[in-house]
Amino acid sequence: MKTTFKRAAITPLLLAGAFSAQAATWEIDPNESVVTFEYSYEGTPYQGQFTNIDATFDIDPMNPGSCEFTVEIPIADIKVDSAEVLDYLLDLEMFDVDQWPTANFTAESCSLESATSFVADGTLTIRDQTHPISFPFDLEIEVYDGQPRFHLTSEVTIQRLDFGVGQGYWANTATIPNDVVISIDVYAGQ
Repeated sequence: MKTTFKRAAITPLLLAGAFSAQAATWEIDPNESVVTFEYSYEGTPYQGQFTNIDATFDIDPMNPGSCEFTVEIPIADIKVDSAEVLDYLLDLEMFDVDQWPTANFTAESCSLESATSFVADGTLTIRDQTHPISFPFDLEIEVYDGQPRFHLTSEVTIQRLDFGVGQGYWANTATIPNDVVISIDVYAGQ
């Protein structure tokens, strides 16, 4: 019990030491990072991947309330296993990439939940819909090629219809449930 408590108390200090020496903006490493989305169609689970994401993170574990996240996701760069599914996703009844080519997440405040767990409060914009979202994440610091970098992981469920993803026939939640699970495994460096 004492060992667990000591580790929990020391971890924020280690995080703070790694960050405080490197007070700067952290940028996503697109080659190491993976952001996927999971949904089902007529009861069969499917997965896709968001690629070419542009993201910057400012977070200080000593003062997590002042974090800033800016994430831009190019919807046209989605990867799925089927060209037909991709056509449906990009079409006007789903993401409508011709009018809204990107999705965006921004956050301007975070809170520390435990030694390495945080929640970022911000907004998510998909299509022409913007809604507040609490984004829980775990954050670890590591050294890579002699430089500090962070590893952020998260899983969050959104309701696609809140963002207008699924119009007409695709609004039917019996065919495609409303819940979409976003899994995030991101590395960022300076």
